[in-house]
Parts: sequence; structure tokens; C-alpha cells
Amino acid sequence: MTAADLIALDEQWSTHNYHPLPVVIAEAEGAWVTDVHGKRYLDFLAGYSALNFGHRHPDLVAAAVEQLGRVTLTSRAFHHDQLGPFCQELAELTGTEMVLPMNSGAEAVESALKIARKWAYQVKGVPDGAAEIVVAGSNFHGRTTTIVSFSTDDTARNDFGPFTPGFVVVKYGDAQALEAVLTPHTAAVLIEPVQGEAGVLTPPAGYLREVRQLCTDNNVLFIADEIQAGLGRTGTLFACEHEGVTADLYTLGKALGGGIMPVSAVVGRRDVLGVLRPGEHGSTFGGNPLACAVGRAVLRLLRDGDFLSRSVTLGAHLHTRLAELIGHGVADVRGRGLWAGVEIAPGGRTAREASEELMARGVLCKETHDTTLRIAPPLMISQADLDRGIDTIAAVLTR
Repeated sequence: MTAADLIALDEQWSTHNYHPLPVVIAEAEGAWVTDVHGKRYLDFLAGYSALNFGHRHPDLVAAAVEQLGRVTLTSRAFHHDQLGPFCQELAELTGTEMVLPMNSGAEAVESALKIARKWAYQVKGVPDGAAEIVVAGSNFHGRTTTIVSFSTDDTARNDFGPFTPGFVVVKYGDAQALEAVLTPHTAAVLIEPVQGEAGVLTPPAGYLREVRQLCTDNNVLFIADEIQAGLGRTGTLFACEHEGVTADLYTLGKALGGGIMPVSAVVGRRDVLGVLRPGEHGSTFGGNPLACAVGRAVLRLLRDGDFLSRSVTLGAHLHTRLAELIGHGVADVRGRGLWAGVEIAPGGRTAREASEELMARGVLCKETHDTTLRIAPPLMISQADLDRGIDTIAAVLTR
């Protein structure tokens, strides 16, 4: 079947909740993908950071194949030989005390919200039903009903109400606004250390430290959503580390599954995660043997720090080169590590149009909103391929 045939089937039979670029990928390896007609493309999106280690990393594939030959699912009704080691290794790598494994990023966020509320009632002494969680404007934490309840994106919210109460929204990067809304009923503050969907927005210097101090001073949990930013994307294991900040809970996902399995987790303090008791929260597939085996292989890749170093070095190169485009079709470049939001100058083409032209030239990335290109190549990309992609972006945006 041709790409047109397959796209037509997609349009006819699958729900139109995405607007993908008109490319049909059939194979992939490393930083490259190949469509059904044999044309190769450089992947500059990396599955929104789910493919930090590239497509089909041999260590991850080997771990999955080995586990497929043994056992894939037990449910949490029984123990299995991968769960304990996965949780221990993840906690040790992240410097945390306890792990709650789940599947998708949204599940990790939902789990963290439930835990924060339960902690507020059982430990902090907030009256039942009165707990509040503070979030930042322009956030993106997932698409469940509860999560879109505190989104400020009309596309995410419209026609999905009634919404879940108990959330207070303040401006991202404004510590004074956060301080003004904290009360004895505040259970937690949920923040992305880098706002990916909003356009790879980094907060003002010192903001995360102020958030941490305000949470400490007011006996409030600091929850860092590191689902996109974490596990090496910004050059550190957690993006919070850029300010020397430790959160009480972290939500992880995307890269934790190595682009092979949906794997997510909430990691953090034992006295917080420990409020959960049997039967109060669960997931049939959360922490399944296949997911844990792949997750353990991911942790082995992260342990020696090579991928973090690559993100630092190649990220500096990426940002230096993209900054040269400012004033030449580009208004601004934001981000950290091997992650950038390229703001297209007013009067130019839209980010969607730029994405389509880049696709035609053999580079795949994606717009976020109308004016921003999101750049996030796999961390294993070579500098030659990175330059190839940047050269193509420059050719499109400065034309």
C-alpha cells in the first residue's frame, strides 16, 4: 500500500485526535526513520523525548526480546522477578526512597495528585475534601479529565467539563504569585521545570529554588513533572538539578520506556508515597515484567552519564547554532540541553508550514502552537547528523 492509501485508512478509521505530518514510517534505527517508499528522514522529535536513546537501541531491544521469552504480565496479584530490582535501581539512580510504577505519563501525574491529597488529609491534617493543589499556567501534564481541569489551553479543555475542583492556577515563573495563593489547605505545587508543550519554556533563574523554599516553609509537597524534561533531555538526570533543587515527588515517563514500552513512575519520599495502602490505587499493567525489564535496561544506559554528557555537549552546539538564526527568520530560541523551542519571526510561515517543508527536505520535527518548532533529537545523534538537521532548519526558516 502507498503512503496515500495508508493515510486514507487512518483518516477513515482512526479518531481524529491528532494532526500528524503526512509521512508513513515503516522502519527506524538510531536517529533515522524510513517511510513505506524507502525515503529516509532524520528524527528531530524523538517521540517527544520517549526516544532519548534513539530508535531500537540494541540494548533495549535485547532486554525486551529476552523478557518476551520468559514472562510478560502477571498483574500485581503476584510478585515477579523484575519489579523489585527495577524499583530499587530507579530509586538509587534518582536518589529517592520509593517507586510507584505506572504506564503512561498522565497516569503518573494522576497518581501523584491522588497521593498528594491523601498525604494532605492523613499527614498534614487538611480537612477532608478541602485539599488544594497549585499548578502553573500554560502547563501540560496529560489529557485526563482531572488534568485538563487545570489546563489553560482552550483546545485541551473545551467541551470536556464539568471539571475537577481543587486546583489553583498561577503564572509560570512567578514565585510571588505562588506565595500569594498558598494556604493551610494547600497540599502540593505541581510544576514542569521546563514547559515543553508550551514551547520549551524555561523559568527565570532562581524560580525553582523559590518554589522549593515556599513548599518547605509552608509544609507543601513540591511535585516536579519530569516526564519530558527528565532522564537526560536537558543534560541532567532531572531538569530540577539545574538549580540544585530536590522535589518531594517526581513524575517520570516517556524515556523510561526507551521507546519500546509505555513505562512511567512516581518516585520520591517514602513518608509520602507510603500513605498508599493495598486496594487504594493500582494498575493491571503498571510495573509488568516486560516494562520493568526494559526500564532496567534504560537505567543501565543512564548510569554511566554518557547520555547526559552528550546532551550537554550537543545541546550547547545546538543552541549556539540556532541562536545564529535570530533576526533571520527566527525571533527567539529557548530550552536546555538537547531540547529547543524555535520561535518563528512574525510575518513568516507558520510552524506547521515549516514542519511540512522540513519533512519534504528529510527532517521530522513538529510544531507546538502556531509559531514554535520543537526540536528534540535523540541523545545518541551524531554531531554530523545534528548539523545536517540544523542546516535544513536554517534553510527553511531563513528562506
